[in-house]
Amino acid sequence: MDRLAKMVPANPANPVTLAQAIDIEPRLKEARREDEAVARLLDVALQLEGLYRNASTHAAGVVIGDRPLTELTPLYRDPRSELPATQFNMKWVESAGLVKFDFLGLKTLTVIDRALKHLEKRGARVEMDTLPLDDEKTYELMSNALTVGVFQLEGQGMRDTLRQLRPNSIEDVTAIGALYRPGPMDNIPAFVDCKFGRKPIDTLHPTLAPVLNETYGIIVYQEQVMQIAQILAGYSLGEADLLRRAMGKKKKEEMDAQRARFVSGAEKNGIPPAQSGAIFDLVDKFAGYGFNKSHAAAYAYISYQTAWLKANAPVEFFAASMSLDIANTDKLSVFYQDAKRFGVKICAPDVNRSGADFEVENGEVLYALGAIRNVGLQAMQHLVEIRREGGPFRDIFDFVERVDPKLVNKRTFETMARAGAFDTIHPNRAQLVEAAELLVSFSQTVANQRASDQGGLFGDSNDHLAEAQKRKMPRREPWTPTERLDEELAAIGFYLSGHPLEDMVEALRRKRTDLYTDAVAKALAGAEALRMAGIVRRKLEKPGRTGEKFAFVTLSDPTGEYEVLFPPETLRRCRDFLEPGKAVSIRVRAKASEGEVRFFGDDAQPVEKAIENAVAGLRVHVAPRSAEIEALKKRLEGVTDPRGGEILLVAGLGAGREIELKLPGRFTLNGAVRGALKTAPGVVFVEDL
Repeated sequence: MDRLAKMVPANPANPVTLAQAIDIEPRLKEARREDEAVARLLDVALQLEGLYRNASTHAAGVVIGDRPLTELTPLYRDPRSELPATQFNMKWVESAGLVKFDFLGLKTLTVIDRALKHLEKRGARVEMDTLPLDDEKTYELMSNALTVGVFQLEGQGMRDTLRQLRPNSIEDVTAIGALYRPGPMDNIPAFVDCKFGRKPIDTLHPTLAPVLNETYGIIVYQEQVMQIAQILAGYSLGEADLLRRAMGKKKKEEMDAQRARFVSGAEKNGIPPAQSGAIFDLVDKFAGYGFNKSHAAAYAYISYQTAWLKANAPVEFFAASMSLDIANTDKLSVFYQDAKRFGVKICAPDVNRSGADFEVENGEVLYALGAIRNVGLQAMQHLVEIRREGGPFRDIFDFVERVDPKLVNKRTFETMARAGAFDTIHPNRAQLVEAAELLVSFSQTVANQRASDQGGLFGDSNDHLAEAQKRKMPRREPWTPTERLDEELAAIGFYLSGHPLEDMVEALRRKRTDLYTDAVAKALAGAEALRMAGIVRRKLEKPGRTGEKFAFVTLSDPTGEYEVLFPPETLRRCRDFLEPGKAVSIRVRAKASEGEVRFFGDDAQPVEKAIENAVAGLRVHVAPRSAEIEALKKRLEGVTDPRGGEILLVAGLGAGREIELKLPGRFTLNGAVRGALKTAPGVVFVEDL
C-alpha cells in the first residue's frame, strides 16, 4: 500500500486524481498490468474516489445564525463533542444564511504570557501591545535564521527562506508567512530578487504603486486583488470581494463575466482593453494563491513578538518555551541545544532548587522536575509544596521522611536519582538507585506513623529509625562518567550535565576530528571533506528512488546536535554502527549554501577504534593511600595492549614533593579506560602525556 501510494504524485496546490496519476506514472501502469491484486485495488479506488470517507468537525469553525439553526441547516450529533455540528460543509453554510467564524487557539500566546511573567519577577515589565516594530536585534535573529521556537518561522525550509530574504520590517515578516505555502512559494525567488534590486519592481500600472510597492510588485494578498479592481476598474468593495471569490473558484462563466466587467471599468479610467486584459490575466494567476493579509499580519505580529523575546530576553523565552513542551523530550532536547548557542545556562534538576515546571533564577533556566521522564507532574508539585512548607531537604533521609510515598514511589525515586535531582544532598547516584527499595520502605514506615498519629508519642523515634537505615545503606562505587550519562539519558531523554565524548575531545582532535561547531565553521569557509564524531541519537531510514534505503541520522557531540544523510551504499556498509546510543567516528562531505551546512556520510566506525591509542599515555594523579592504589589496579585488569600507551601514577608526598611511578606494560587508552580511572577512589585528576 505504502509503495503504491508513494507513486501517486503529491502536489497539495494542484492535487491529481487517481486516473491522472495512473496516466502519468509508468510504475503504476506496470504494477496494474503485472499484479491482479493491484489492478483490483485500483479499480475499486477509482470508484470510491471523491466519496466522503467519514464525517468530521472543523477544529475551530463556529457558525452563528439569526434564528434556530434547525430552520437553516440539518444538524449532526458528533459523539465526541457536546456541541452539535452542521451537516452542511463550510461553503454551504454561508449559502444557507449562516455566518462562519474560525476561533484559533495558539500555544504561542501562552509562551509569550509565561515569558512576560518571568520578566516581571525580575522587575522587567514589557508591554507587548506597544512593542516597537523596528528592533534591530529581532530582525538580525530572523535574518540569521536563529528561529527555533519562533512562531511560524522554525521549520528548516522557512529558515532557509529567512536567510535569503533577510527581513527588516514587519511587512517582510507578513509576506513570508503568506508566501511560504504550496503554490505561492514559487514566487519567493522573484520576491527576494526584487527586494535586493536584482530584478526591477513591476507594479503593472503607475496607479498601483501604493498597492504593490510593499510586496516588491508581487501580488501576495487577497486584499491587493480587491484594491487593484477598485483602483483600475472602479469596483465597489462588495464587487471586489466577489471578484476575489470568483478567481479562487476558477469557474469559466463567472470569470468571463468578471473579465468583461474589469476591462469595461478600466476603459472608463483611460486604460486600453489590451493592457487591462493582460493585467486581469496576471491578477487571476496570482489570485488563486492569494492569502488573507489581515490573517497573515496578525500571525506575523505574533512571530515578531516571539522573535523579540528570543533576541532580547532569551532566558525567559527558553523557560517559557520548554514549559509548553514539558512532556516532549525530543523538543526539550532541541531547545536545550539552542539555548547553548545563545549562551543560556540550563541547570540540571535539583530537589532543593527546581520547581515542578521550568523556572528562571539568577539569569539561568532551572530544569523542571516535572520534565524528568515518568515521574508525574502531580508528584513533583507535591514535592515542591513540601519544600516550601518545611524548607530545603537536608539529606536523602529528610527527603524520604517528608514526601508522600504514594506519590514518590520506588520508580519515581530511581528516575529522579538517575537524572541527578538528588546530587546536592547525596551525590552518589548509583548508591541511591541500589538503595531505592530501602529508602522508599523507610518513607512508607514514617507515613504510616504519621497516619496513626504515633509520631507525636515517640518524639524523635524517626531520627533513630533514620540512623538505623543509614547503617543499612549498601556500599556502592559511583558510576563512571559514561555510566552516569547513560543513566541520565534514560531519565531525561538527552545529555544534560555533560556528554559521553567530553573525555575524548583531545584524543579526537589528535586524530583530526572536528566537533560540530568547528565543522560548520570549516564548511562555511569552503572545506568539504571532514571527519566528525558523535553519539547516534536517532536514525530514520527511508526508501530511495531505486527502493534501496537511505538514512537521516541525528548525532550529538559536546557542542550540539546535527543531522547526516547516509546514502544507500554507505548505509549498507555501516548500518550496524549507526544504531541509537552508539558512539561513532564518521567521514562526511559538507555542502554549504546560504549560510546553512548539510552533511553527507561517506563512512562510519566505532569511535573507540578511531581514537584508540591516540595519546602516548596518561598521567594519573592519586592520593598516596595503598588501599586506593589496589582499587586502581583492579580497574586496569584486562585492558593491557602491547600497542597501547603507558600510564604514570603521580602521588604527592607533602611539602611540594611528589613521586612518579610508571606502571609495567602498556594499556588500551580508550574513553572507557579514561572514565574508569577518573572515577577510581583516590584519583585526583587524569591528564594526557
